[in-house]
Amino acid sequence: MAKILYHAVPVPWRKEEKYARLETTASIAGVKWTKLTPDKKGNWITNDTDEEFDTFLPIGSKEAKAGTSVPTVFRTYSLGVSTNRDAVVYDFDAKRLAKRVEQFADDYNAELHRWQKKGRPKDVDNFVSYEKIKWSETLKRHLTDEVEAKFSAKFIRKALYRPFTELSLYNDTLLIDRPGMFDEFFPTKKSETENSVICLSDVGLRSPFSCLATDKLPDLHLCASTDGFQCFPLFTCTEDGKERRDNITPKALTLFQIFYDDDGITRADIFHYFYALLHHPAYRTRYAENLKRELPRIPFVGVVGRVSPLRAAGGASVLASRLVSSLAPPAQFFPLAAVEKMQGDATPDHNPKASAKLFHAFAAAGQQLADLHANYESAKEFPLKRQENKAVKLDWRVEAMKLSKDKVSLFYNDFLTLSGIPAEVYDYRLGNRSALEWVIDQYRVTKDENGNITSDPNRPDDEQHIVRLIGQVITVSVETQKIIHALPGIAFAAEEMAICPENQMA
Repeated sequence: MAKILYHAVPVPWRKEEKYARLETTASIAGVKWTKLTPDKKGNWITNDTDEEFDTFLPIGSKEAKAGTSVPTVFRTYSLGVSTNRDAVVYDFDAKRLAKRVEQFADDYNAELHRWQKKGRPKDVDNFVSYEKIKWSETLKRHLTDEVEAKFSAKFIRKALYRPFTELSLYNDTLLIDRPGMFDEFFPTKKSETENSVICLSDVGLRSPFSCLATDKLPDLHLCASTDGFQCFPLFTCTEDGKERRDNITPKALTLFQIFYDDDGITRADIFHYFYALLHHPAYRTRYAENLKRELPRIPFVGVVGRVSPLRAAGGASVLASRLVSSLAPPAQFFPLAAVEKMQGDATPDHNPKASAKLFHAFAAAGQQLADLHANYESAKEFPLKRQENKAVKLDWRVEAMKLSKDKVSLFYNDFLTLSGIPAEVYDYRLGNRSALEWVIDQYRVTKDENGNITSDPNRPDDEQHIVRLIGQVITVSVETQKIIHALPGIAFAAEEMAICPENQMA
C-alpha cells in the first residue's frame, strides 16, 4: 500500500524562500516527514474542524440534483454562465453587442457553409478558420450538427459579469458554451424581478471564499478570474416563467421548523438566513479550509439551555440585533443531529424560543444584505468630496480610474478627483478585491490588439452613471459592514471563546 509523507514549511513563506529551501536541502533523507492517512472523502490533509463541519446540513449535493431523497437545503443549483467567448457575447452597450453578435453569426454561418460545400471533412480542428472566430469544442460540435446561427434581440439579457458590474449578455446556447440552468432560474425578464440567486465560491477555490446575491444572470467567474461560482436560486420556473417550484427542500423546511419550534419559518427565511450565515466572520474563519474543498454546510444557530426570553439575544430587525447582551448566553452552532432531541421525550440542548429569535435576526440581516447587493444601483450615493480641475473642461468620461496610495481618494479622470473614501469600504471584499476595487477594475476602456475598442463602460445617455455608481458601491460596502457587525457573536465551546464580527474581517 502506498504511503503519503508530508512536510510543510511555514505558511508566511514566499516562493523565493521555498525555492531556497529546495536548493539547500541536499536529500529528502534529512526531511522531517509526517505520515498522512486519507479520510473517507479522500482528503489527505485534514482539518480540526472536519468532523464538526460534517455534522451540519449540506446546502446541496449531486445526489439531490439527480432526484435522490437526501437531506439538503437546496434541491438544485448551477454553475454560473460560462461563455468561452466573453468579448463576443458581453458588452456594456446592448446596441453595440447586437451589432457584434450579428457579425459573429455571419462569420460562423460562412464557415458552416464552407464546411458543407467541402464535403463535411472530419478534421474540423484543422479545417475551420481561427481568424475571425474563437472556436471551442462546443461551437465545433454545433457546426458538425449543422446548426445555423440566427440573431434575435430577445436573447439580449442583463447579466452580472463581476461584482456590481452589470453588462448585457447575448444568452443564446449556440454562442454560450455552458449556459447553466438559468433557463429555469431566470427564464424571462419578468422573473428577474421575482427570483434571486445566491452565488458562492465553488470547491477548489484559489481566492478567498465569497458570495453575492443577484437577480440577474451571473457569470461563472463572478468574483474571481479563476474560481467558478455555484448559484442557488430561491425557486425555479417553467420556460414561460408562469409556474414555480420551490428550491428549498421540504425536508430542510421541516428541519428548521422543528429545531426552532416555529411553524412560521418560510423558505424565504431560510434562504436569507443562509445568506447572512455565509457572511458571518466566525463561520468563514472557522471553516475556511473546509470551504476550499467542499460546498458550505449549514448549522443551526441557537442558544444553549433554557433562559428567559428577555435575556435571550433577539429581535427580528437587524438594527435591533446588536443581539447578545452581556447577560445573555452566547449563540452557538448546532449540528443536524440536534433536531432529534426536539422529538419525543428528549430534552433539547438549546432553548428553541430564544434560538428562534436568533434565526429571525439572521434571516432579517440576510434579506437586508440580499436587497442591498442585488439593488445596488438604488443605493444612495456616499457623500464624497468632489475636487474639480478648473484647468480642464468638464468631463464625466472614464478611461481608467486609479486610487491614491492611501486609498482615500480616487482619480476619476483629469477633470475630477473623488476623496473622503472611508477605510471600512475595503473591508467588504469579494475574492481578492474589495467591491470598490472591482468596479474600478471593470469600469475602464479596453482595446484589443488591433487598437479597436472592445469594452467601453461610458454611457452617452447618462454621462454621470459611473461617478454615481462609485458613490453607490461605497454606500453598499459601508452598509454591508454595519449589518455584518450587527450579527451575534458565535461561541465555540472547544476554544471557550467567541468569534465576533467586531474583531474579524468580513
